[in-house]
Order: sequence, then structure tokens, then C-alpha cells
Amino acid sequence: MTVRSGACSMLLAILVIAGNARGGDVTPVVAPGVLPEARQPQVAVDAQGRVYVAFGCHNAVYCAISEDGGHSFRPPVMVAEVPGLALGARRGPRIAASKEFVTITAACGSKEAPSEIDIRCWCSPTAGKTWFGPVSVNSVHGSGREGLQAIAAGPSGEVLCAWLDLRRGKTDLYGSRSEDGGRTWSADSLVYRSLSGSICECCHPSVWIPEKGKVFVMWRNSLSGARDLYVSESIDDGRTFGKASKLGEGTWNLEACPMDGGALASEADGSVVGIWMRKNEVFLAGAGKPERRLGKGGQPWAARGPDGLYCVWLEKGEGKLLVLKPRMDAPTEIARGASDPVVASSIDGRGPVIAAWEADSGGVRASFVCVLVERNP
Repeated sequence: MTVRSGACSMLLAILVIAGNARGGDVTPVVAPGVLPEARQPQVAVDAQGRVYVAFGCHNAVYCAISEDGGHSFRPPVMVAEVPGLALGARRGPRIAASKEFVTITAACGSKEAPSEIDIRCWCSPTAGKTWFGPVSVNSVHGSGREGLQAIAAGPSGEVLCAWLDLRRGKTDLYGSRSEDGGRTWSADSLVYRSLSGSICECCHPSVWIPEKGKVFVMWRNSLSGARDLYVSESIDDGRTFGKASKLGEGTWNLEACPMDGGALASEADGSVVGIWMRKNEVFLAGAGKPERRLGKGGQPWAARGPDGLYCVWLEKGEGKLLVLKPRMDAPTEIARGASDPVVASSIDGRGPVIAAWEADSGGVRASFVCVLVERNP
């Protein structure tokens, strides 16, 4: 397919937080952006330290690329123009980078069926310079219409996509795997079906692939009125998943969806943890392990960097964006008026560690990116 550069006049500001690779004291420096009207940014970092920011703008999917660890970006490339692109409330494109491929998925319609929302994929074997697609991920057309999905890439190039699926009229969690960076996908497989009929209807899932063969998927469940986070592990590259395990010790009885799905990441020792919100408080825990309260707020995300785990979340009220870095007892503020923050690093955790979020800029909804820590040499 043909890609176009700079078609969206995006107001992507780049907030460079200069600090050493150990995550010490930082000084924020605002630099001119190159990326206007960007919505729902998502970040991936490849093994060479290149940074990819996927986002939506109106009915188009874009990718902006940085060759210097997130300090500057080339003009964004239009990956595809699609009808009915799902945006907002954690809906929007997702991106993952492996050794050989960059993969983007999005919930959208097609030229043939504009209102039939499916999960579609684009793949780049050229570090984001050229893109191939779209390829349909879910095989039952219209079953991905909730627009909430997640992808992750593993160290060998494997990719897994999970999405909230409505093929039977209730909300299930389905997944599909690709062994070629997203060019082809396996048959849909049921990851989890709630005994109460539906999982939580408006919270996005999360996927993490820490090593070859292992895949973790997290979602907010709905069981007898409780809206807690659950994790399931696969030991066969996502072909099948084991028993679902609840995260944390507390529970949350709620009659509505909180629209907050959390994220998965690896700790410095390689163990997989989930970060999530319960009753407007942010927690961190591995499956079956004690939970750790991080603070008040919501919309959390986490990623492993060169020196440990980096966590971001929003403090309610003014949209205060907080970051908790390794060996810090308390979070620090890096922005205000923010929403839907994410943080990402390379699969091996060497960095750089990049945060991104959406905010208002001069009356326009725009995206912002910051470097939390440099890449480890």
C-alpha cells in the first residue's frame, strides 16, 4: 500500500525529561513538536531503541518514528485511512515492535463494510517506513465492535492480539496469534468467558509476552457483581490459556463498568505484574501475590526500564499525570490536564522508557510524549 507523510497536522509536543540512565533527578525541557489533533497515542520501542508512536486522527491511523530515543520525531506517516476508526476511552490503535517487525492493530470498518467494526492489522518489516495491510484479525465480522483490544510482541517476533468480543451478544475475551509480525493470523480462540455471562464490557484488555512460549493476558472480570482484574497465562505461545487468577487481595462490587483496564509488565527479576485501579486507587501485584498500593488515581500503565519498573497514572481532578520510578517512595508530577497515559520500553527493558498521553492544547485535543529515562548502553 502507499503511505503518506505528514497528512495529519498533529500537535504532538515532545517533553524531554533529561536524566541519567539510573532514573535520578530530572529537569523537564519542552521541545517543539512535529506531530496536530493526535488521539490515543500508544508507544512501542524496538531492540535498537527506535521509538514508534501510533495514534488516530479523524479516520486515519498514523505512526511517528524517532531514531534518537524519543527526543525528536520524523513527520508522521499515514498507515491507513479507514472508516469508523474507534477512538477515545482507551479505544484507538495499538502498536508493538519485535526484532523484525512493527505491528499496528485498530478497531475500524472497511471500504466494503464501513459500519462493520473489526480488528484490523498493518505490518512493517522496514522499521515503519512501509506498511502492509490491512489484514483482519478476528474472523467473525463485527465481533470486535466494542473497539477495545491490545497487542504485544515477543522476543522472537510472535504477536498476540486480544479483544473484547461480542459474537454471541455477551462480552467474551478472544485472542489470535501471528508468527510473522501480523501478516497472517491464527483462528480466533476463546481466552476467557465469565461464569456470570460477560466480562466487564468497557475495560480494555492487556497482553504481555515476556519470553518465547509464554503469553499473559489481563482483563477486568464481572463475577457476581465484582469488577476485579484477572490474569491468564499461556505456555504454548498463546494457543491455549490456563485458569484465570484474580489480581490483588481486595475486591470491588460495582454495578457499572469503570472503563479502566490497567496494564501488564515485567519486574526487574522478570516476574510479570499487573497494574490496575480499584475504588480510585492504583495497585500493583503479580497473580496470587500480595498487592501494593501506589496511590490515589486511575488509568495506570507500567513498563520495565533499565533500572526497574516505571509506573504512570492519573490523579483525579485536574488530570495530574504522575510517574513512579524505580527506588522512588512517592510519585512525581510530569503533566496536567492529561488522559489515557501509557508508558513503554523495549522487550528486553534496556530502554529508552517513553511515556505518552492525550491532553488539550490550545483548544485542540493533542498527544504528548516524554522520555523518562535514556537507553542503557
